[in-house]
Amino acid sequence: MTDEYDTDHESTEFLDEEAGPDERTTYEGGRRRGERRRSIPGCLAVLVALAVVVGGLYFAVTWGVDKLGDQFSGAEDYPGPGSGEVTFEVASGDTVAAMGRNLKEQGVVASVDAFIDAASANPDSQSIQAGYYPLQEKMKASDVVEVLVDPSNMVKATVTIPEGLRVEDIVKVLAKQTDFSKKDFEKVLANPEQLGLPDYAGGNPEGYLFPATYDFGPEATPKSMLTDMVDRWKQAAQDADLEAKAAELGYTPQELMTVASLVQAEGRGDDMPKIARVIYNRLEIEPNPTAGFLQVDASVNYALDRPTVARLTTDDIESVADSPYNTYKQKGLPPTPIEAPGDDAIAAAAAPADGPWFFYVTTDLKTGETKFTDSYDEFLQFKQELDEYCATQSDRC
Repeated sequence: MTDEYDTDHESTEFLDEEAGPDERTTYEGGRRRGERRRSIPGCLAVLVALAVVVGGLYFAVTWGVDKLGDQFSGAEDYPGPGSGEVTFEVASGDTVAAMGRNLKEQGVVASVDAFIDAASANPDSQSIQAGYYPLQEKMKASDVVEVLVDPSNMVKATVTIPEGLRVEDIVKVLAKQTDFSKKDFEKVLANPEQLGLPDYAGGNPEGYLFPATYDFGPEATPKSMLTDMVDRWKQAAQDADLEAKAAELGYTPQELMTVASLVQAEGRGDDMPKIARVIYNRLEIEPNPTAGFLQVDASVNYALDRPTVARLTTDDIESVADSPYNTYKQKGLPPTPIEAPGDDAIAAAAAPADGPWFFYVTTDLKTGETKFTDSYDEFLQFKQELDEYCATQSDRC
């Protein structure tokens, strides 16, 4: 005999009168079957999370394999030899990495790493000089390094400005050895304030376009060339401690530069500090045999607008009697330098030799032998030696 409700049944269903057909609740062994149905979304979340983890692992493994492949296969590089034309600039202070970035940006190398690797493998890469180099697009990195380590490959115009040239002569040299005309340089010189001249130059570049050898790159302009020359003068002035030395001697920097230009015109080598001393003695010691007149022939030749000659005539001196550059007729220093002095002349003006001399004569124009004295009679004797030399070597006088 059984109860009204059979407890041996595996399941019993109760229908909620207000529930729909899909909302039936079933009990199994005292537990609701509906509870299992509600756990299905949780299972899906686990499966999704697992898929994300598996996908992430796949990406990580794939990325790692790719990176390992890159390590073993090397940086991206072009096979070369390249094509087209690229003028590449190595700027002063550029590191190998900076060069690599610029090369890649200009399409010369395929990757920065390829260039760094090639430079590391080349022992000469540490000696790469600043300048412009002719390259091509899509070159092999090692080929690029081979070009850069050889300074003879630089694209440049090499111009040598000798010591002792006037501005007008310097312009002639520049026009002859570059692609620019005299007018191009004269146009820049018409506004000298753009060159960076010192204030005490008074806007006059005479004496401040430094004599040296310059390597002008393909992008150089008349303005940049002349500015480079003034910058090189600034270096020479700093090396000589020009402003401090001028103050010690009791002169302005401009006056010291004028003395340096006279020394450059009149002397050479070891004689320069002694010539500087003669000039200072004539300026400073009163009374003196020259009565304060420097009597420097080179300055008179500047007034005459001609190259320096060994001996002046009376007519030469009288023809420019009123010129401030005529040191036979005007006391003291000329108002400006008369030409471009080099390092040795500037150093001599800044640190003159010690001595009592008032006179000097170059008695042999071939060897440059110059004799110094504080005796007027001995000076006349030296002049006689020069006259005798010129009698047999007229082409040098």
